[in-house]
Amino acid sequence: MSQDVIVVGGGIGGLCAAIAAACDGHRVRVLESGDRLGGKAGIVVIDGVEVDTGPSVLTLPGVFDALLRRAGTSLADEATVFLPSPACRYQFVDSMTIDLFSDREQTRASVQAALGAGAARELDGFLDHARTVWEAAAPWFIYRDAPSFSKVITFGLSGWRDLARIDALRTMDAAIEARVKEPRLRWILRRYATYNGSDPRCAPGTLNCIAHVELGLGVYGVEGGISALVAALARVAARLGVEIETGARVTEIRTQRGRVQGVTLARGANLDARAVIANADARHVLVDLLPKGTRHGLDEEPVPSTSGWVGIVRAKRRADRVPHAVLFPKDYAHEFIDLFDHDRPPVEPTVYLCAQERAHRRTGWADAEPVFVMANAPAEPARGARPSDGGALRANVERRLREADLISPGDTIVWERSATELAAQFPGTRGAIYGGASNDKFAAFRRPPNRVASVPGLYLASGSAHPGGGMPLCALSGVAAARAVDRDLKR
Repeated sequence: MSQDVIVVGGGIGGLCAAIAAACDGHRVRVLESGDRLGGKAGIVVIDGVEVDTGPSVLTLPGVFDALLRRAGTSLADEATVFLPSPACRYQFVDSMTIDLFSDREQTRASVQAALGAGAARELDGFLDHARTVWEAAAPWFIYRDAPSFSKVITFGLSGWRDLARIDALRTMDAAIEARVKEPRLRWILRRYATYNGSDPRCAPGTLNCIAHVELGLGVYGVEGGISALVAALARVAARLGVEIETGARVTEIRTQRGRVQGVTLARGANLDARAVIANADARHVLVDLLPKGTRHGLDEEPVPSTSGWVGIVRAKRRADRVPHAVLFPKDYAHEFIDLFDHDRPPVEPTVYLCAQERAHRRTGWADAEPVFVMANAPAEPARGARPSDGGALRANVERRLREADLISPGDTIVWERSATELAAQFPGTRGAIYGGASNDKFAAFRRPPNRVASVPGLYLASGSAHPGGGMPLCALSGVAAARAVDRDLKR
């Protein structure tokens, strides 16, 4: 039977698109090429223990709650979310540590204890600024359809006032340096550029709103891991009548006279649909899935965001372990020079750790806990693969963790994935985690929209499309794609 909507890909954006479309009354089928749902929010089972291998924090849980309430349930009914404490511990090479929290007063007290009252006042002022930017930018660039220059012109007086408040004409670095003099605080705030794989020296100051999202609105854990959120979305979709099929690889999005007709599967079957929502990297959709020569009018080679090396450490349990930690190098500025100026993995990488038992109340092994570690790396070249560095990045990560006493003697890396392997797993991404980088003030206008106007019936829902990467934004991308489908199908 022909479907109203076929969703290609069962990641966060695809599942949310399926739920939203089903809530609108459409017949929906999800086709996932892998054997598990979740996309980059993946898992691996090591010696009988399941661990997350992708996103490690939940922000903006209200995005998921709003969608689930449309489906007659709620986030609280489907999953248990909580606020781990601290939100993150930042450690410097001189062993100084600074804990930040999801509570502003706790954060202020922690910064004051570590860096003094002046630094605490600077952070307070910056977070006020970040909140202003978020409140001005989110309605236009996050929660609405993809922005365009024509829409900006018609924003009206209040819209122009909001545009003046989003700080898009300065870089993140310039905005930080104007308000914060304490060097360690500057490092912490610059790191938020990496939350969407961008360079703070080039990314617009608008991205400083990420500091408010994390420190003002909260960093949440999901009991049982991020995969528990994926399972909740799949469960709700199934209750709404969505058909979900894994192991179903789509090889072509079929068109006739420029309009989408359905998809072709690797097993040879043709499935018809009135609309196709592609929960895959936009480049993969445009280059690999659409018929050759299709005129879509979108950029097939965007500048990619950063990728990363990730690993799972089987670590002895320690009383001093925190849910999330960041280990800075001696000179953080060199990380961005390596990544963006020299297109190479950092020589002295910043290392992120997520202790999954504490961050998400996961259950580890009888004698050890799983600790997720990550270091930034450049995306793969547009053509071919990056020459192997012989495991240098992994070696540097492990060396830095041991020197900082963040892992114990005998702790071992039991699973890992390189940028090259990530690129192979997710076609079209080049290993980029967050889609296109936001390294200039016009990046938001170039991100692919959710509705591909030049190919009627085709919609995009992923971190490479509007509004961007990260779990809540992928969810909003799916919701926006479903909203566009509903408008078009009901005309």
